[in-house]
Amino acid sequence: MYTPESYTISVILCFVAMFAWGSWANTQKLASKTWRFELFYWDYTIGILLFSLVLALTLGSSGSHGRSFADDFAQAGSGSIGSAMLGGLIFNIANILLVAAIAIAGMSIAITICVGIALVLGVFINYMASPVGDPVYLAVGVFLVALAIITSAFAYRKMNNGSHQTSAKGIVLAVISGVLMSFFYRFVAKSMAVNLITPEAGLLSPYTAIFFFSLGIFVSNFILNTVIMKKPFVGQPVSYSQYFEGTLKTHLIGVLGGSIWCIGMSASILAAGKAGFAISYGLGQGATVVAILWGIFVWKEFKNPPKGTLTLLSLTIAFYVFGLIAIIVSKIV
Repeated sequence: MYTPESYTISVILCFVAMFAWGSWANTQKLASKTWRFELFYWDYTIGILLFSLVLALTLGSSGSHGRSFADDFAQAGSGSIGSAMLGGLIFNIANILLVAAIAIAGMSIAITICVGIALVLGVFINYMASPVGDPVYLAVGVFLVALAIITSAFAYRKMNNGSHQTSAKGIVLAVISGVLMSFFYRFVAKSMAVNLITPEAGLLSPYTAIFFFSLGIFVSNFILNTVIMKKPFVGQPVSYSQYFEGTLKTHLIGVLGGSIWCIGMSASILAAGKAGFAISYGLGQGATVVAILWGIFVWKEFKNPPKGTLTLLSLTIAFYVFGLIAIIVSKIV
Protein backbone atom coordinates (compact mmCIF):
# COMPACT_ATOMS: atom_id res chain seq x y z
CA MET A 1 0.00 0.00 0.00
CA TYR A 2 1.07 3.59 -0.52
CA THR A 3 2.06 5.63 2.55
CA PRO A 4 3.65 9.13 2.60
CA GLU A 5 7.36 8.96 3.36
CA SER A 6 8.02 12.50 4.61
CA TYR A 7 6.45 15.24 6.70
CA THR A 8 6.38 17.52 3.65
CA ILE A 9 4.21 15.08 1.71
CA SER A 10 1.98 14.69 4.77
CA VAL A 11 1.49 18.46 4.97
CA ILE A 12 0.56 18.50 1.27
CA LEU A 13 -1.99 15.75 1.97
CA CYS A 14 -3.36 17.83 4.86
CA PHE A 15 -3.95 20.69 2.42
CA VAL A 16 -5.64 18.25 0.03
CA ALA A 17 -7.89 17.19 2.92
CA MET A 18 -8.62 20.79 3.82
CA PHE A 19 -9.48 21.69 0.24
CA ALA A 20 -11.65 18.60 -0.30
CA TRP A 21 -13.57 19.03 2.97
CA GLY A 22 -14.09 22.69 2.19
CA SER A 23 -15.25 22.00 -1.37
CA TRP A 24 -17.61 19.01 -1.36
CA ALA A 25 -20.63 21.13 -0.36
CA ASN A 26 -20.34 22.97 -3.69
CA THR A 27 -21.85 19.90 -5.32
CA GLN A 28 -25.07 20.45 -3.40
CA LYS A 29 -25.30 23.90 -4.98
CA LEU A 30 -25.01 22.24 -8.40
CA ALA A 31 -27.95 19.92 -7.72
CA SER A 32 -31.52 20.98 -8.48
CA LYS A 33 -32.90 23.63 -6.12
CA THR A 34 -35.87 21.35 -5.45
CA TRP A 35 -33.61 18.43 -4.51
CA ARG A 36 -33.77 18.22 -0.72
CA PHE A 37 -30.63 17.63 1.35
CA GLU A 38 -32.09 14.38 2.75
CA LEU A 39 -32.21 13.01 -0.81
CA PHE A 40 -28.80 14.42 -1.75
CA TYR A 41 -27.36 12.80 1.38
CA TRP A 42 -28.07 9.27 0.11
CA ASP A 43 -25.93 9.81 -2.98
CA TYR A 44 -23.32 11.56 -0.83
CA THR A 45 -22.92 8.51 1.43
CA ILE A 46 -22.85 6.19 -1.60
CA GLY A 47 -20.05 8.34 -3.06
CA ILE A 48 -18.06 8.08 0.18
CA LEU A 49 -18.37 4.28 0.25
CA LEU A 50 -17.59 3.77 -3.45
CA PHE A 51 -14.53 6.02 -3.40
CA SER A 52 -13.17 4.34 -0.26
CA LEU A 53 -13.43 0.98 -2.05
CA VAL A 54 -11.76 2.30 -5.21
CA LEU A 55 -8.93 3.76 -3.12
CA ALA A 56 -8.50 0.50 -1.19
CA LEU A 57 -8.31 -1.55 -4.39
CA THR A 58 -5.76 0.80 -6.00
CA LEU A 59 -3.39 2.67 -3.66
CA GLY A 60 -4.30 0.34 -0.81
CA SER A 61 -3.27 -2.71 -2.82
CA SER A 62 -0.08 -1.47 -4.50
CA GLY A 63 3.50 -1.02 -3.35
CA SER A 64 5.70 -3.15 -1.12
CA HIS A 65 4.86 -1.65 2.28
CA GLY A 66 2.37 -3.18 4.67
CA ARG A 67 -0.51 -5.46 3.77
CA SER A 68 -2.67 -5.24 0.66
CA PHE A 69 -6.33 -4.37 1.17
CA ALA A 70 -7.44 -7.98 0.60
CA ASP A 71 -4.90 -9.36 3.10
CA ASP A 72 -5.67 -6.62 5.61
CA PHE A 73 -9.41 -7.17 5.26
CA ALA A 74 -8.99 -10.92 5.86
CA GLN A 75 -7.00 -10.48 9.09
CA ALA A 76 -8.94 -7.51 10.52
CA GLY A 77 -9.97 -7.92 14.15
CA SER A 78 -13.61 -7.38 15.15
CA GLY A 79 -12.58 -4.67 17.63
CA SER A 80 -10.77 -2.70 14.94
CA ILE A 81 -13.65 -3.07 12.49
CA GLY A 82 -16.11 -1.99 15.17
CA SER A 83 -14.03 1.06 16.10
CA ALA A 84 -13.79 2.28 12.50
CA MET A 85 -17.51 1.71 11.86
CA LEU A 86 -18.39 3.43 15.14
CA GLY A 87 -16.40 6.41 13.89
CA GLY A 88 -18.60 6.40 10.78
CA LEU A 89 -21.78 6.27 12.87
CA ILE A 90 -20.63 9.15 15.08
CA PHE A 91 -19.65 11.24 12.07
CA ASN A 92 -23.00 10.60 10.40
CA ILE A 93 -24.97 11.71 13.45
CA ALA A 94 -22.78 14.81 13.82
CA ASN A 95 -23.08 15.74 10.14
CA ILE A 96 -26.88 15.39 10.08
CA LEU A 97 -27.22 17.42 13.29
CA LEU A 98 -24.98 20.14 11.83
CA VAL A 99 -27.19 20.43 8.74
CA ALA A 100 -30.24 20.69 11.02
CA ALA A 101 -28.53 23.33 13.17
CA ILE A 102 -27.68 25.40 10.06
CA ALA A 103 -31.31 25.21 8.90
CA ILE A 104 -32.62 26.32 12.31
CA ALA A 105 -30.02 28.78 13.62
CA GLY A 106 -28.26 29.90 10.42
CA MET A 107 -24.82 29.14 9.05
CA SER A 108 -22.92 31.75 11.05
CA ILE A 109 -24.14 30.49 14.43
CA ALA A 110 -24.17 26.75 13.68
CA ILE A 111 -20.80 26.56 11.90
CA THR A 112 -19.05 28.70 14.52
CA ILE A 113 -20.30 26.62 17.43
CA CYS A 114 -19.96 23.19 15.81
CA VAL A 115 -16.63 23.57 14.03
CA GLY A 116 -15.19 25.66 16.86
CA ILE A 117 -15.91 22.88 19.37
CA ALA A 118 -14.82 20.16 16.94
CA LEU A 119 -11.53 21.94 16.21
CA VAL A 120 -10.47 22.68 19.79
CA LEU A 121 -11.79 19.50 21.45
CA GLY A 122 -10.82 17.27 18.52
CA VAL A 123 -7.20 18.43 18.45
CA PHE A 124 -7.01 18.04 22.25
CA ILE A 125 -8.43 14.49 22.14
CA ASN A 126 -6.14 13.39 19.33
CA TYR A 127 -3.08 15.04 20.88
CA MET A 128 -3.67 13.38 24.25
CA ALA A 129 -3.97 9.98 22.54
CA SER A 130 -0.90 10.55 20.33
CA PRO A 131 1.18 13.59 21.43
CA VAL A 132 3.02 14.57 18.25
CA GLY A 133 4.14 18.19 17.76
CA ASP A 134 4.94 21.12 20.04
CA PRO A 135 1.82 21.75 22.18
CA VAL A 136 2.38 25.53 22.37
CA TYR A 137 2.62 26.06 18.60
CA LEU A 138 -0.26 23.64 18.07
CA ALA A 139 -2.44 25.48 20.60
CA VAL A 140 -1.61 28.87 19.04
CA GLY A 141 -2.43 27.53 15.58
CA VAL A 142 -5.75 26.07 16.72
CA PHE A 143 -6.61 29.34 18.48
CA LEU A 144 -5.91 31.39 15.34
CA VAL A 145 -7.95 29.06 13.11
CA ALA A 146 -10.78 29.24 15.66
CA LEU A 147 -10.57 33.06 15.46
CA ALA A 148 -10.79 32.79 11.67
CA ILE A 149 -14.00 30.77 12.01
CA ILE A 150 -15.45 33.31 14.47
CA THR A 151 -14.63 36.36 12.32
CA SER A 152 -16.12 34.60 9.28
CA ALA A 153 -19.30 34.03 11.28
CA PHE A 154 -19.55 37.76 12.03
CA ALA A 155 -19.07 38.46 8.32
CA TYR A 156 -21.95 36.13 7.43
CA ARG A 157 -24.18 37.79 10.04
CA LYS A 158 -23.42 41.20 8.59
CA MET A 159 -24.34 39.99 5.10
CA ASN A 160 -27.60 38.54 6.40
CA ASN A 161 -28.29 41.58 8.58
CA GLY A 162 -28.84 39.22 11.50
CA SER A 163 -31.91 37.83 9.73
CA HIS A 164 -31.71 34.46 11.52
CA GLN A 165 -33.17 34.56 15.02
CA THR A 166 -30.92 32.85 17.53
CA SER A 167 -32.64 29.56 18.35
CA ALA A 168 -31.96 27.59 21.52
CA LYS A 169 -32.80 24.40 19.63
CA GLY A 170 -30.35 25.24 16.86
CA ILE A 171 -27.59 26.08 19.34
CA VAL A 172 -28.11 22.83 21.27
CA LEU A 173 -27.94 20.82 18.03
CA ALA A 174 -24.75 22.66 17.01
CA VAL A 175 -23.12 21.94 20.39
CA ILE A 176 -24.01 18.23 20.23
CA SER A 177 -22.79 18.08 16.64
CA GLY A 178 -19.49 19.74 17.56
CA VAL A 179 -18.82 17.37 20.45
CA LEU A 180 -19.59 14.31 18.31
CA MET A 181 -17.53 15.68 15.41
CA SER A 182 -14.51 15.96 17.70
CA PHE A 183 -14.63 12.24 18.58
CA PHE A 184 -15.22 10.42 15.26
CA TYR A 185 -11.62 10.80 14.02
CA ARG A 186 -10.19 9.23 17.17
CA PHE A 187 -12.20 6.03 16.72
CA VAL A 188 -10.87 5.64 13.18
CA ALA A 189 -7.32 6.30 14.39
CA LYS A 190 -7.74 3.74 17.18
CA SER A 191 -8.56 1.02 14.64
CA MET A 192 -5.32 1.55 12.72
CA ALA A 193 -1.92 -0.09 13.02
CA VAL A 194 0.82 2.13 14.45
CA ASN A 195 3.56 0.66 12.25
CA LEU A 196 2.35 0.88 8.65
CA ILE A 197 5.44 -0.86 7.23
CA THR A 198 4.89 -4.03 9.28
CA PRO A 199 1.35 -3.56 10.66
CA GLU A 200 0.33 -5.24 13.91
CA ALA A 201 -2.00 -8.22 13.60
CA GLY A 202 -5.71 -7.46 13.95
CA LEU A 203 -5.31 -3.73 13.35
CA LEU A 204 -6.18 -2.01 10.07
CA SER A 205 -4.25 -0.23 7.36
CA PRO A 206 -5.40 3.36 6.65
CA TYR A 207 -7.25 2.17 3.54
CA THR A 208 -9.11 -0.63 5.31
CA ALA A 209 -9.95 1.71 8.20
CA ILE A 210 -11.39 4.28 5.78
CA PHE A 211 -13.44 1.57 4.05
CA PHE A 212 -15.01 0.35 7.31
CA PHE A 213 -15.52 3.96 8.43
CA SER A 214 -17.36 4.64 5.16
CA LEU A 215 -19.36 1.44 5.58
CA GLY A 216 -20.38 2.66 9.04
CA ILE A 217 -21.67 5.90 7.52
CA PHE A 218 -23.60 4.10 4.79
CA VAL A 219 -25.18 1.42 6.99
CA SER A 220 -26.18 3.88 9.73
CA ASN A 221 -27.77 6.09 7.08
CA PHE A 222 -30.58 3.55 6.62
CA ILE A 223 -31.74 4.40 10.14
CA LEU A 224 -30.61 8.01 10.60
CA ASN A 225 -31.55 9.47 7.24
CA THR A 226 -34.79 7.49 7.08
CA VAL A 227 -35.85 9.08 10.36
CA ILE A 228 -34.86 12.55 9.13
CA MET A 229 -36.76 12.00 5.87
CA LYS A 230 -39.93 11.16 7.78
CA LYS A 231 -39.46 13.76 10.52
CA PRO A 232 -37.25 16.54 9.11
CA PHE A 233 -36.10 19.36 11.38
CA VAL A 234 -37.22 21.85 8.73
CA GLY A 235 -39.71 21.46 5.87
CA GLN A 236 -42.09 18.71 4.82
CA PRO A 237 -41.29 14.96 4.96
CA VAL A 238 -39.76 13.39 1.86
CA SER A 239 -40.16 9.82 0.57
CA TYR A 240 -37.99 7.21 -1.09
CA SER A 241 -40.13 7.48 -4.20
CA GLN A 242 -38.95 11.10 -4.53
CA TYR A 243 -35.35 9.87 -4.38
CA PHE A 244 -35.89 7.46 -7.28
CA GLU A 245 -37.51 10.24 -9.30
CA GLY A 246 -34.20 12.11 -9.37
CA THR A 247 -32.29 12.34 -12.65
CA LEU A 248 -29.02 10.49 -13.26
CA LYS A 249 -27.20 13.83 -13.29
CA THR A 250 -28.64 14.76 -9.90
CA HIS A 251 -27.59 11.42 -8.38
CA LEU A 252 -24.10 11.62 -9.88
CA ILE A 253 -23.61 15.10 -8.43
CA GLY A 254 -24.31 13.69 -4.96
CA VAL A 255 -21.94 10.77 -5.56
CA LEU A 256 -19.29 13.28 -6.66
CA GLY A 257 -19.81 15.24 -3.44
CA GLY A 258 -19.28 12.12 -1.34
CA SER A 259 -16.21 11.15 -3.36
CA ILE A 260 -14.66 14.58 -2.82
CA TRP A 261 -15.31 14.34 0.93
CA CYS A 262 -13.74 10.86 1.01
CA ILE A 263 -10.65 12.20 -0.77
CA GLY A 264 -10.30 14.60 2.14
CA MET A 265 -10.76 11.93 4.79
CA SER A 266 -8.32 9.59 3.06
CA ALA A 267 -5.68 12.30 2.68
CA SER A 268 -6.06 13.31 6.32
CA ILE A 269 -5.73 9.75 7.64
CA LEU A 270 -2.73 9.01 5.40
CA ALA A 271 -1.05 12.26 6.47
CA ALA A 272 -1.39 11.33 10.13
CA GLY A 273 1.32 8.67 9.77
CA LYS A 274 4.07 11.32 9.59
CA ALA A 275 2.25 14.43 10.85
CA GLY A 276 0.41 12.93 13.82
CA PHE A 277 -3.35 12.71 14.22
CA ALA A 278 -3.73 16.03 16.08
CA ILE A 279 -1.91 18.05 13.41
CA SER A 280 -3.63 16.23 10.55
CA TYR A 281 -7.07 16.70 12.11
CA GLY A 282 -6.38 20.33 13.05
CA LEU A 283 -5.26 21.31 9.56
CA GLY A 284 -8.26 19.55 8.05
CA GLN A 285 -10.67 21.60 10.14
CA GLY A 286 -9.47 24.70 8.30
CA ALA A 287 -11.87 23.48 5.62
CA THR A 288 -14.49 25.89 6.93
CA VAL A 289 -12.43 28.84 5.75
CA VAL A 290 -11.85 27.13 2.38
CA ALA A 291 -15.63 26.93 2.03
CA ILE A 292 -15.84 30.64 2.80
CA LEU A 293 -13.27 31.40 0.09
CA TRP A 294 -15.48 29.50 -2.37
CA GLY A 295 -18.34 31.69 -1.23
CA ILE A 296 -16.32 34.86 -1.75
CA PHE A 297 -14.68 34.19 -5.10
CA VAL A 298 -16.98 31.70 -6.88
CA TRP A 299 -20.50 31.99 -5.50
CA LYS A 300 -20.23 35.77 -4.88
CA GLU A 301 -21.95 35.45 -1.51
CA PHE A 302 -20.31 38.68 -0.34
CA LYS A 303 -21.20 40.86 -3.32
CA ASN A 304 -21.95 44.48 -2.28
CA PRO A 305 -21.18 43.78 1.38
CA PRO A 306 -22.21 46.09 4.26
CA LYS A 307 -19.56 48.30 5.81
CA GLY A 308 -17.04 46.34 7.88
CA THR A 309 -17.63 43.00 6.14
CA LEU A 310 -14.45 43.15 4.03
CA THR A 311 -12.41 43.94 7.16
CA LEU A 312 -13.82 40.85 8.86
CA LEU A 313 -13.05 38.73 5.80
CA SER A 314 -9.48 40.08 5.70
CA LEU A 315 -9.05 39.17 9.37
CA THR A 316 -10.49 35.73 8.64
CA ILE A 317 -7.90 35.04 5.96
CA ALA A 318 -5.04 36.46 8.07
CA PHE A 319 -5.95 34.40 11.16
CA TYR A 320 -6.37 31.35 8.95
CA VAL A 321 -2.98 31.66 7.22
CA PHE A 322 -1.01 32.32 10.42
CA GLY A 323 -2.91 29.56 12.22
CA LEU A 324 -2.02 27.04 9.53
CA ILE A 325 1.64 28.11 9.66
CA ALA A 326 1.72 27.62 13.45
CA ILE A 327 0.16 24.14 13.19
CA ILE A 328 2.62 23.09 10.46
CA VAL A 329 5.63 24.46 12.39
CA SER A 330 4.52 22.63 15.57
CA LYS A 331 6.02 19.39 14.18
CA ILE A 332 9.31 21.03 13.12
CA VAL A 333 10.35 22.99 16.24
